[in-house]
Amino acid sequence: MANLRLSSNHRNSSSSTFKFIPKKLSPLSLTLYTILLFCLSITLFILYSKDVLDDDQTPLFSKDFRSGFHHIRQFQQVADAHLWVSTFSRNLRPCVKPTSNYKAAYQDSNRFITVKCNGGLNQMRTGIADMVAVARIMNATLVIPMLDKRSFWQDSSGFADMFDVPHFITSLQQDVDIVKELPKHFEFVPRARKHFSLWSGMSYYENMTHLWKDYQVIHVAKSDSRLANNDLPLDIQRLRCRTLYRALRFSPSIELLGKRLVERLRSRGGKYIALHLRYEKDMLSFTGCTYGLSNAESEELRIMRENTNHWKIKKINATEQRNAGYCPLTPKEVGIFIQALGYPSSTLIYIAAGEIYGGARRLSDLTVRFPNVVIKETLATQDELEAFSGHASQTAAIDYIISVESNVFIPSHSGNMARAVEGHRRFLGHRKTITPDRKGLIEVFDKLESGQLEKASSLSEIVKEMHRTRQGAPRKRGGPPSGIKGRARLRYEESFYQNPFPECICNSLENRDKP
Repeated sequence: MANLRLSSNHRNSSSSTFKFIPKKLSPLSLTLYTILLFCLSITLFILYSKDVLDDDQTPLFSKDFRSGFHHIRQFQQVADAHLWVSTFSRNLRPCVKPTSNYKAAYQDSNRFITVKCNGGLNQMRTGIADMVAVARIMNATLVIPMLDKRSFWQDSSGFADMFDVPHFITSLQQDVDIVKELPKHFEFVPRARKHFSLWSGMSYYENMTHLWKDYQVIHVAKSDSRLANNDLPLDIQRLRCRTLYRALRFSPSIELLGKRLVERLRSRGGKYIALHLRYEKDMLSFTGCTYGLSNAESEELRIMRENTNHWKIKKINATEQRNAGYCPLTPKEVGIFIQALGYPSSTLIYIAAGEIYGGARRLSDLTVRFPNVVIKETLATQDELEAFSGHASQTAAIDYIISVESNVFIPSHSGNMARAVEGHRRFLGHRKTITPDRKGLIEVFDKLESGQLEKASSLSEIVKEMHRTRQGAPRKRGGPPSGIKGRARLRYEESFYQNPFPECICNSLENRDKP
């Protein structure tokens, strides 16, 4: 407007000047008029240029507009951070130092405990941590445990293939004496073979010390869930944490590849979700979940379940299982869930799991919503994975490392892996872990399928509200459901390794441990 106004003034001034010029002019008068017009033009040009310069220095947007734009950008940044960043830790830090009453290990060199672990990777890991505590309670030397080679995965890996043995022994030398193998002169002595009772406390193992009167070696046939979750001395609970989170480090080759793959994920997008998509054949068969499967697939799973001896329940109603929330979410349901939480389609998702039942065809139900999905086989080279081929526990350890280090961890089903990763992430600062409310989600998905939910915004609002308190915030460890009494209640308590708060997590900066 300033330019237009000045141009108009220029025209008016010029025309008014020409109006008073006489028709006949002498050469001197013409020269004077020319000089006058020239000076007037120069003056107008200077004034015009000044306005132009002033316009160039004027912001494109007003101060108020820029302030509003800044607030919008801040809001977007806060919204993005809400998706990825956990704000739960506050002053909470890992806290596993022994108390002042804790004494250094003084195990009897004539008492040994040998252990045969059972189950998959994380079942064995937590079992080993329990057995370290049991050896401490019973004042015995622990022999490096034997790993399960007959589980579903048929993995022949030994302890040294999975874990860093020298680090394990030296890290716990103030707690328990640990030897790589039973001394030769003890190999043929009579030994007590024990199935220690599940979820046992201090008094149980203190009573078990009477076995040392007749035996010098106690062989533990199973390691899983041999210690109670609650009501144990603080030093025993912290010993369990020191063992699992500090001493029981994976072997150097596993650690190296796991960290290398984490770096590759970070370089791709900076942030990623680790999705424990528990949609493998064994899980579906064990739970009897067949929703969305063909008749042939359902029959294949039924036959597998009936032919697996140690699976006690053979006949399962798949519909009842799903409605009760006992089934793992399908790839399609997981995709809908993550989308409803507000994650964009460009989100990088790492699938921490074995072979998905139905392969790429079924996985496409997820990738159609989130194309940026990767697995070990696409993230690592063939040469890098060759050393781990045929060793399911070792590849599961790589998944474990990637899951613990992820920005967000989402398990599609609650199992040993999901619980172990959740507990480790809580220990490291309550990193964002979103645990799906499967029972609630199934009800929502069914409404969506039947057309009762018409707007995508309604679905998103429902899902976000449903999971507002299911993202890994500090909380007291859960007890058994009401109405369950006696020892049966111990089975339903929340696992200590799923939530080691408060014994292994301090809320005082002064008492925090050094990494």
